[in-house]
Amino acid sequence: MKIFKKRGEMTHFQILSEISKNEPNLKQKDLAERLGITIQAVSENLKTLIEEGYVSSEDGRSPYTITQKGISKVKKDAIALRKYSDETLEIMNYYKSIWPAIATEPIKKGDKVGLYMDNGLLYANHEKHDAQAEAISDAESGFDVALNQLTGLINVELGQVLIIALPTIKQGGSKKANFKLIDEIYNETYTEWGLKSLDKIAVVGTISHVVAKKLGIPVDIEFAASQSCVSCSRKGLNTLLLTVGNMSKNIVKTLEDNDVKYNIVDAKL
Repeated sequence: MKIFKKRGEMTHFQILSEISKNEPNLKQKDLAERLGITIQAVSENLKTLIEEGYVSSEDGRSPYTITQKGISKVKKDAIALRKYSDETLEIMNYYKSIWPAIATEPIKKGDKVGLYMDNGLLYANHEKHDAQAEAISDAESGFDVALNQLTGLINVELGQVLIIALPTIKQGGSKKANFKLIDEIYNETYTEWGLKSLDKIAVVGTISHVVAKKLGIPVDIEFAASQSCVSCSRKGLNTLLLTVGNMSKNIVKTLEDNDVKYNIVDAKL
């Protein structure tokens, strides 16, 4: 993932962030001290930001005001930076000293084992896999085993999300939901949307709970559905998500921000 591709974009982001604090007496000298750059560099960057419509100012002097275009840019860059940071932290977590995995056969301390992911869980055995580690504890089959010295990559095909949009209560709620369509998707036709399996079921909103209960669909995720779907995707799990009305907009935004593939099905009669 690339952020701040062009030279100076990070400095632009920092300057816009400082100006957005609406300090009336903020001067170029203040910006230079905070960012650790020269006043000349601040002046040149401000000139560019003003020319591109991100900052407004009279004669290029203080006070500086961030424009609506500038606010949109800061938000977009902040989301990109947060995503990059989250991904970096997640990668760094893979380098922690001790890993837990589930032994699929008896393992002894000092054994070299292979690792693989299945249904969102990490397993270890003596077979050859792309990822390997060393056991630092004994474990019987089905129990957790402590590992270190991880090498290689754990192959995981990212999961997808299939969103079923249900009618709001003003639109008739569950009485106007297409139960037949939802039942068909759950039991069979989810494959038509690119999913090889349905691993987790998530619901958002009262109407989603009602529909799931009426169809006998077991619910795995009831809270923090957006982030749960992202987490499931990273573990290779596909999620069927029942949501209501405009709730899907925030969910879609979270999925897009995290590069999670999704499809939306309108289940209103």
